[in-house]
Formats: sequence, structure tokens, C-alpha cells
Amino acid sequence: MAGEEINEDYPVEIHEMLKTMMSVSRNELLQKLDPLEQAKVDLVSAYTLNSMFWVYLATQGVNPKEHPVKQELERIRVYMNRVKEIADKKKAGKLDRGAASRFVKNALWEPKPKNASKVASKGKNKH
Repeated sequence: MAGEEINEDYPVEIHEMLKTMMSVSRNELLQKLDPLEQAKVDLVSAYTLNSMFWVYLATQGVNPKEHPVKQELERIRVYMNRVKEIADKKKAGKLDRGAASRFVKNALWEPKPKNASKVASKGKNKH
């Protein structure tokens, strides 16, 4: 697709926005992000472009609800929800079994047997 075709098929404003987005090297941007953030950037970009196309269709008198762009937006939303679930799992606290065991063990009250305290005190006197 040549630049002239884009200008004929799509408004100049959309083409200018795309040029601005593409002016920053994608590799430079993605190198600074972890994989989860990279996925978010890709999904937001795809959703934004498809949303802009949705609006473009509406301005041209085409019902976007009957256009394949609706299915694409739904597909992107599904992936956005997946990424959100993964991010939520990363934020969730993890159980440290050792710490939990020590906490419970120390939190439980156990009465000391009477003869155990006498044995302990005798042991201290011998050393």
C-alpha cells in the first residue's frame, strides 16, 4: 500500500497520527518495557487503531456494528482481559509457607506443663 493510496482511502488526519506514532522506533520503546508492558502497548495500539477505523466507518455512513472491525475489537478486548488477569496474578500476594507456619505456631497458646518448667530450671543450674 503506497502513501498515496492511504491518503485516498483514509483521512489525512489518520495518516498524520500514524506517522507520529511510527516516528519513535518501536524497538526503542519495547526495549524499555517488560513483556507484560509490551503486550499492553501492542493491545492499546491495536485497539486505538481499530476504534479510529470504527469512527471513520461511522462518518462514512457504514454501520460499524455489521463490519468485521467489531469482531476485531471484541477479540482485542478478550486479550486485554487476559493481560489484566496476568497482571493481577503478579500483584497478588504469595504465601510463604515457612513464615505462615511460624506465625501460626507462635500465635497458638500452649500451656507449659508444670514439670517441664522445673526440668528447664534444673538444666540451667547444672551448666
